[in-house]
Amino acid sequence: MQIETLYQNRDLAVFDYRCTAAAGDKLVDEQFLTHSISYVRKGSFGCHSLGRFFEFIPGSVLVGHTGDEYRCTHDHHCGGDECLSFQLSPEFVEQVGDSKKAWRAGGLPPLPGLMVLGELAWAAAEGCSDIGIDEVAVAITRRFVNVVADTTRSHQPVNARQRHRAIEAALWIEANADQIISLDIVAREAGLSPYHFLRVFANTLGVTPHQYLVRARLRRASHLLVDAERSVTDVALEAGFNDLSNFIRTFQRAVGMSPRRFRRFARGERKILQV
Repeated sequence: MQIETLYQNRDLAVFDYRCTAAAGDKLVDEQFLTHSISYVRKGSFGCHSLGRFFEFIPGSVLVGHTGDEYRCTHDHHCGGDECLSFQLSPEFVEQVGDSKKAWRAGGLPPLPGLMVLGELAWAAAEGCSDIGIDEVAVAITRRFVNVVADTTRSHQPVNARQRHRAIEAALWIEANADQIISLDIVAREAGLSPYHFLRVFANTLGVTPHQYLVRARLRRASHLLVDAERSVTDVALEAGFNDLSNFIRTFQRAVGMSPRRFRRFARGERKILQV
């Protein structure tokens, strides 16, 4: 595990975690030392926590509660995984909302509002945005607490082989999100009928294939929007949206602000953080 400290003060620390563990490696029991939100940027992994099992793919969020034990698995051959982890003091958590439901969620599927802020945080860490990574950390934590109430989900059991197919399909969608992708196409990649694939994918990852495709495009678009030299139209097309109006509508509905307003946010317009 490679760990780089990107930011640290009394109430907040931000780390870049890069894990190279692979299938067959010895599993290790670990413990969350603080409340944390870890945004998955790349790769995939599983996690046993709170008596449940979660699968994580790009855009997902691993939620940590101080003192809880967990065990990560790496059954999928994807070359490792990367996470941007926000680790929070008890005082910070109390300020933003010490919701038991939120901090015991264990894991969240890819959610547009969190993904876009996760991409912005990474841009800030790379020095590509005028917004501070600590400011984005506050925004993403507040958004996390507010949206957890809308993410309750139930699912039917999925066996290991089916989970593997769903993860591989999600990574394929992630890599090809700028292309035209239909349910038939991705189901064929997974070797399942469209109906069976839809059920397996949703039960494994908490979103449908189309929802994940749109959210993968939103992740890519939010990262591209930080670059002020790119036009919004170019960003839309490069991210995989078929036209500008569709992109603007989708981005506004998912993120709660227009692409241009998000770009101003990324360039340091602080008052947008308070909206």
